[in-house]
Amino acid sequence: MKTIYLIGGTMGVGKTATCQQLKSILPHAVLLDGDWCWDADPFMVTDETKAMVMDNICHVLNNFIRCSAYDNVIFCWVMHEQQIVDDILSRLDTSGCLVRTFFLVCSEEELRERLEKDVAAGIRQPDVIDRSLSRLPLYDTLTSKNVDTTGLTPEKVAERIIRQ
Repeated sequence: MKTIYLIGGTMGVGKTATCQQLKSILPHAVLLDGDWCWDADPFMVTDETKAMVMDNICHVLNNFIRCSAYDNVIFCWVMHEQQIVDDILSRLDTSGCLVRTFFLVCSEEELRERLEKDVAAGIRQPDVIDRSLSRLPLYDTLTSKNVDTTGLTPEKVAERIIRQ
């Protein structure tokens, strides 16, 4: 049986690093980061671009699901609203698949520290800090398990996800 992992969380919480670890631990795994489907300059959020990114994500995920080479399909993206998760799942052919959804969270203090490091390194823009912190409480309202990444390495977070 193929397993699909949907990993959500606000910016800076460790989604990509954790999912890279999951990909290396799980057998026959493939990873899609939703940000790869919407990497544009300038980055524009419009009804058209939102529809495009959802189509891109679901098209690639369905291709991974149909491909017999992969037993584990990993997807990470912010997914801060239940409607986003539900919309993605409604477009996927998950028959014969186990779907596991997790949301990564961490303390506000640690999230701020991680993002400030990224801003100082030129990886992110300064406005990400307030945007990310404002989304953090939204993950408590979603219907899947939260995994607290505070003080944990991506390897440890990946291990917790696999054990649950």
